[in-house]
Amino acid sequence: MEDYLQGCRAALQESRPLHVVLGNEACDLDSTVSALALAFYLAKTTEAEEVFVPVLNIKRSELPLRGDIVFFLQKVHIPESILIFRDEIDLHALYQAGQLTLILVDHHILSKSDTALEEAVAEVLDHRPIEPKHCPPCHVSVELVGSCATLVTERILQGAPEILDRQTAALLHGLTTEQMLRKDQKTIYRQGVKVAISAIYMDLEAFLQRSNLLADLHAFCQAHSYDVLVAMTIFFNTHNEPVRQLAIFCPHVALQTTICEVLERSHSPPLKLTPASSTHPNLHAYLQGNTQVSRKKLLPLLQEALSAYFDSMKIPSGQPETADVSREQVDKELDRASNSLISGLSQDEEDPPLPPTPMNSLVDECPLDQGLPKLSAEAVFEKCSQISLSQSTTASLSKK
Repeated sequence: MEDYLQGCRAALQESRPLHVVLGNEACDLDSTVSALALAFYLAKTTEAEEVFVPVLNIKRSELPLRGDIVFFLQKVHIPESILIFRDEIDLHALYQAGQLTLILVDHHILSKSDTALEEAVAEVLDHRPIEPKHCPPCHVSVELVGSCATLVTERILQGAPEILDRQTAALLHGLTTEQMLRKDQKTIYRQGVKVAISAIYMDLEAFLQRSNLLADLHAFCQAHSYDVLVAMTIFFNTHNEPVRQLAIFCPHVALQTTICEVLERSHSPPLKLTPASSTHPNLHAYLQGNTQVSRKKLLPLLQEALSAYFDSMKIPSGQPETADVSREQVDKELDRASNSLISGLSQDEEDPPLPPTPMNSLVDECPLDQGLPKLSAEAVFEKCSQISLSQSTTASLSKK
């Protein structure tokens, strides 16, 4: 795969027809992997000397905003420097010169700025429902599966499994669900209840469509003794605007109901949640209208939800016990609460403190000798979002 990608960059320097395999404008992990693997497959299985080039549909400068892609490329040992980004190839000039053929993966509608390229589209490979009015008049392959990479893998296995080297196979295998959940995670522990909050850098819809997802979530919670899993998805839309979504997975009905009610009613800060479709009663999904509420700001709300849950477990004298919680369970929880258990973030998951004001770096025992605090992907994302919002506000005020 790496040798093939280096050859693709070299091909850009030549004046010759190109078959461009183009991912979607969100440029999520699924789109990136699908474009790279499909182009590789087509290049290896086409007899004629045609050039197939995968293109990531963002500017190179935007790649650091996709932390999951950067992490994954490093894991499979694919250098960023050999990838081709949208601002490094002029598709419109190629089309006008009659040297462009497009293959769309993980999407089937061109952006408004690319509508002139519609006649160049020769094939579409997607895993979402097609909108016939907007789909290019070409060969369309669509299957409603969890990821587009699944469709690419099937095509390779059916057409030429012998081309799969170790690197390409690792690329298609992806990040497992557990790896995605553990990559950027915090934990709340209170009175025997353990809550995991994971930041996931992809669209919630794509995440929920992963094969065997519910079994993976159950296994993850069981393996790490989590009672609740909150997944906070973060990605940039086609206009480079941050999008946040929430999913709450919890097999305990009363606990899940309390958490969802607290988050839905929250006014400080307001999350502006809109319920999204979910096919499983243990999983509630939301679109988060207020994108300024980061995971750090969500944590106090989850603490509040746990407090409300424990308050609801206290059964008044003379009242029948609820079906969900027995008297024995209540006593057990209250006993745990009296054993000086400190609620809040687990110690190993707390955000590192800011460093003190530095002394002269030449003086002994400089506070910075111990190094700078660690920066999480969530913190970087939030900072970029604030900068983007600030620039947008400044630009709109200047126009007025």
